[in-house]
Amino acid sequence: MVDVGKWPIFTLLSPQEIASIRKACVFGTSANEAIYITHNDEVFVFGLNCSNCLGTGDNQSTIVPKKLEALCGKKISSLSYGSGPHVVLCTEDGEVYAWGHNGYSQLGNGATNQGITPVQVCTNLLIKKVVEVACGSHHSMALSFDGDLYAWGYNNCGQVGSGSTANQPTPRRVSNCLQGKMVVGIACGQTSSMAVVNNGEVYGWGYNGNGQLGLGNNGNQLTPCRVAALHGVCILQIACGYAHTLALSDEGLLYAWGANTYGQLGTGNKSNQLSPLQIMVEKERVVEIAACHSAHTSAAKTQSGQVYMWGQCRGQSVVLPHLTHFACTDDVFACFATPAVMWRLLSVEHEDFLTVAESLKREFDSPETSDLKFRVDGKYIHVHKAVLKIRCEHFRTMFQSYWNEDMKEVIDVDQFSYPVYRAFLEYLYTDSVDLPPEDAIGLLDLATSYCENRLKKLCQHIIKRGITVENAFSLLSAAVRYDAEDLEEFCFKFCVNHLTEVTQTAAFWQMDGPLLKEFIAKASKCGAFKN
Repeated sequence: MVDVGKWPIFTLLSPQEIASIRKACVFGTSANEAIYITHNDEVFVFGLNCSNCLGTGDNQSTIVPKKLEALCGKKISSLSYGSGPHVVLCTEDGEVYAWGHNGYSQLGNGATNQGITPVQVCTNLLIKKVVEVACGSHHSMALSFDGDLYAWGYNNCGQVGSGSTANQPTPRRVSNCLQGKMVVGIACGQTSSMAVVNNGEVYGWGYNGNGQLGLGNNGNQLTPCRVAALHGVCILQIACGYAHTLALSDEGLLYAWGANTYGQLGTGNKSNQLSPLQIMVEKERVVEIAACHSAHTSAAKTQSGQVYMWGQCRGQSVVLPHLTHFACTDDVFACFATPAVMWRLLSVEHEDFLTVAESLKREFDSPETSDLKFRVDGKYIHVHKAVLKIRCEHFRTMFQSYWNEDMKEVIDVDQFSYPVYRAFLEYLYTDSVDLPPEDAIGLLDLATSYCENRLKKLCQHIIKRGITVENAFSLLSAAVRYDAEDLEEFCFKFCVNHLTEVTQTAAFWQMDGPLLKEFIAKASKCGAFKN
């Protein structure tokens, strides 16, 4: 599952609210607005609310999510946003809704006043089932199920594709070179537009000052123009950055063109490219590309799941695709794009696939799949022999010694408490420990007995983190008893630094005689008892 918590704005939400999210999008000039859809298909917004872009009916910002009743139950399928910002989305039923900034009629309602709530875009779209929407800075596009493309809004560079530079107040079908062709994919730069048709051809129109249309020149185009340099290449996906374009072919080849001030083309330099140039030539097949009109960042994912990023990354110019540790292209924009927006409506649904670590964690203490039980203090803990043998030398030796002759299904444990032994077994499944310092003492004893050195270090860390005046001498005694020298030194220094308080605790006077004498002698050498 993609972690929406990687976007700073989502840290405002509670764990319960985060868990309810099915789809989400972060947008805005500073990534300060967000919209999300829950598993119950309720729609919520929160953030700064510039230009009424939250659609709440007022111009107030909110750090508490507000429900958009008008969109609840609508099954949102595609969403995009502009720089105003304005927001445009479509539903599974093919309806289009828009709200927010409208100074250039980018909401498609024929007016220029801000849209304070979501309103359906009707002109020329009521009889169409829209399947995808895209927004530039102040223009919008909608793609219908039957491959027709509509555009409206700001048109100073011809980005609406109408053949003029007059703003388009309502959706207008983009035709000319697209007449009779079935469009299957769309994308918008700040003031440019791109489309892919079903035979893999690519068309561009609008602003071309940086060569982002890929036509071999930098002249603006008022109507769609085919990218001739891609002749013979079948493009499946198109993505637009602020002023650059990425295209992915059916063979997994990646092409880039346009502005390159930040290295966003991945060519190894910062020179603009007027025509498509293949990049990542030495890399394996690419399966996904990502860019966003509000950023100069690019990302791609290969067939083996490797994610690369380049362009403007947290202020740095990365001029060649850089291999990241991310699992998806979305994380690149969360962590390195400026602003940290989402490049698409993000699905955060739980995937059926679980990693090995997630699967092991889920199956700990599971009666349904276990083949062995430990009985501690009368309580059962369900485990798997194979996991214990793989993870722990103690169990590996135990099972090899007698398991074949004596196939026990229940093992009684009486030398450790239930919380301690359960924590140990859970550690073998998760590599983590969650215990209070007092119980961590018992787990430290177990780790020492079973020669689990990493677990000993974890226990010592827990004890150090949880040491107090009341338990300091108990923890010191445990450190000495279990030969944890680093922990012993830590507890000793704590006791010396808080000598007056700790000597008044019951634990101090209950300390073992020889240990007490040793402590007093060592502390005296440090001058702790000079008064």
